[in-house]
Amino acid sequence: MNIRIILVGLLMGAAEVVPGVSGGTIAFVSGFYERLVNAIQRLTPMSLLELRKLGLVRWWREMDINFLLLLFGAMAVSVLVLARGVSFLLENYPVAIWAFFFGLVLSSVFVVARRLNPFTVELALAMGTGIALGLTVSHVQPFDAEVSPLTLFFGGCIAVCAWILPGLSGSFILLILGLYQTVIGAIKNLEILTLSYIALGCAVGLVSFSRLIAILLARFHNITVSVLVGFMLGSLVKIWPWKHTTSYQITADGGQIPLVQEPVLPTAYQYLTGNEPGILYAGLACLVGILVILILDKFALLAESDAEKDTLNRS
Repeated sequence: MNIRIILVGLLMGAAEVVPGVSGGTIAFVSGFYERLVNAIQRLTPMSLLELRKLGLVRWWREMDINFLLLLFGAMAVSVLVLARGVSFLLENYPVAIWAFFFGLVLSSVFVVARRLNPFTVELALAMGTGIALGLTVSHVQPFDAEVSPLTLFFGGCIAVCAWILPGLSGSFILLILGLYQTVIGAIKNLEILTLSYIALGCAVGLVSFSRLIAILLARFHNITVSVLVGFMLGSLVKIWPWKHTTSYQITADGGQIPLVQEPVLPTAYQYLTGNEPGILYAGLACLVGILVILILDKFALLAESDAEKDTLNRS
């Protein structure tokens, strides 16, 4: 189980490096999503008051601290180790890396959706709502927000919600809000005050939104999952391998960050960009992404089977 948690954390970290891809998607298909959301919403400053009553060992177990440490530790290692490699691939082999994540998210949709049994009209409507939301958010035009402690706080709140939400990345939200450069600059220059506003917003948003998702999953499980699956389907347009960038944001060092990208056919991609569409490589990368999810799903099913056997043996 611990090895599986670490592998999922590594994949979540790799996904977070790519703007437009959410680590929440990996958690969702791995079977850890509900456990992650519940653990986060329980771990609040108020939970520390229970430490004295429960004792360290029981409190540690009930707060699922081992799970959180393994998952977030693996994510941090992945971001630090893979960030440069993923950035290199995005710069030199963009079609292949986007195709990998496209296959990963697409297969995630089918893996999760097949668990919605029976699939009713109500669930179909919920999924349609999720698709509409995903498409709408993917086409939101960026705007420049005035950088202030308040906007940084709310930017952190919204961006971290995107981290929990499968199919949407926090970096994409920061781009929409016009705060991406400010946040990246603060990280590079270790601007503690700026980072503290963002971190406070992230903490509040993470606990609040995870609590909302936990309540929805507990009360309306299949409907909530249907909306999330639809949201992932709608957001696929954001990670389509062949994109034509129509608007850039210039960074402080003269680099370019794509702001508005339109999905195009491979032939149109070659005409508009002058680059080879690399259909064969894209197909292979997409297949690898699909296989990764199928393997994760297999592990998840085995873990569920083992848990059921343990429950039966104890009873």
